[in-house]
Amino acid sequence: MQTSNINEPNPLPPGQPSSATGNSSQDINERPSFFERYAYGIKALIIGMLVIFLLIPTAMIMGLISEREQRQFEAKGEVSGKWGDAQTITGPVLVIPYYSKPGVTSTAVFLPEKLAVNGELLPEIRRRGIYEVAVYSSHLQISGAFSALDLNSLNIDPSTVLLKDAYLAVGINDMRGITNQAGVQWNGQNFYFNPGIPATNLFENGMQVRVPLTMSDSGIVAGNFAVNLDLKGSAQLYFSPVGKTTTVNLNSNWKNPSFDGAFLPNAHNVHAKGFTASWQVSNLNRNFPQSWIGANANLHSADFGVKLFLPVDTYQQSTRAVKYAILIIGLTFLVFYFIELLYRSAVHPLQYILVGAALCVFYTLLIALAEQLNFSIAYLIAAVLTILLVAAYTASVLRSSRMAIGIGGVLSLLYGFIYVIIRSEDQALLMGSLGLFIILAIVMYFSRRIKWGEL
Repeated sequence: MQTSNINEPNPLPPGQPSSATGNSSQDINERPSFFERYAYGIKALIIGMLVIFLLIPTAMIMGLISEREQRQFEAKGEVSGKWGDAQTITGPVLVIPYYSKPGVTSTAVFLPEKLAVNGELLPEIRRRGIYEVAVYSSHLQISGAFSALDLNSLNIDPSTVLLKDAYLAVGINDMRGITNQAGVQWNGQNFYFNPGIPATNLFENGMQVRVPLTMSDSGIVAGNFAVNLDLKGSAQLYFSPVGKTTTVNLNSNWKNPSFDGAFLPNAHNVHAKGFTASWQVSNLNRNFPQSWIGANANLHSADFGVKLFLPVDTYQQSTRAVKYAILIIGLTFLVFYFIELLYRSAVHPLQYILVGAALCVFYTLLIALAEQLNFSIAYLIAAVLTILLVAAYTASVLRSSRMAIGIGGVLSLLYGFIYVIIRSEDQALLMGSLGLFIILAIVMYFSRRIKWGEL
């Protein structure tokens, strides 16, 4: 007689798992992994890292701009080296040699009582390759007068003065720019200048001529002078206010002057045909005396004049545009990220990189085109090409023309916003702050639809 064991479980058919084991395996398979649970958060971190990664090519673009600026500087140097450098005119001044000790010669320098300069500036544009350089020719009439030279004020014994060796000196930055046989009318007599200054501590470069002087009980009797000087130069023309009263009047057909130096014009008029400007400077406005012995009195500390400003600086504006690259890249990636969240469309990180690369290429296009065209036209062409490229790629990846149009519209607004900031130099901070406020408000508005807790 057989007895069944009630404690023994009923056998299951072969290949049929137990219910307990089956439920446990099913729970494990259905539980989302860490990467699945936080996929969009991880994607946000990856996108942020890609934005930072794309700062590398933007830094390389800044290096490219610096390189092109250096080439422009070298091109300007080549033109200036053959035409004439930036010019500064100092003088005329009187240099009086005397014996400070037996056998030892020193020099005393006397500045004029009055100095008047009337000049005409004739600018032109020269090209070296693709670069423009502003150069000029000038016709200058320099006149004035010296009062009696008081030797006692410098403790100079009149008997030690080498009167026949006294000379009139004019400092000129680049002697290659002189285009006429420069001469001076001294008390009605005509003399021609010679190159070089014997007193090397007075001017680095210049010209001089010996002039007749006479001695009186009150000192050395000097006189009046008039100099006609034709001078070429580049970029700027400056003057040193060596007169007790200095007056400078300039006129030119250059429409974009930049008045610079220690003094601005007392009066100026910039109009469609050029500009006129007048300066009046007193000896009380500068920090060197009317006469001294020996070393240079730092005459150039009070220089003033005009620069021939070229209104379009391609590389400066390109640099300002590149500084906003992180804004354009970051906001473009943010739009793609919102598309992923709202429409459950997947965009691969490699596709983000390709879009970012297209946004970086915009700046190389801008630099290359701006060297050949007007900056505004170059900016428009580069922006349109970039927008079309990114929009077409978006349509292909997301298979949605509506999203592609949206991306193109966002990029159009961003590039337009950056262009306004670049062109509004004085109001750039205000425009930028308002623009960022509006952008933040738009991002906050669209992000309200996202259920962050379910991501």
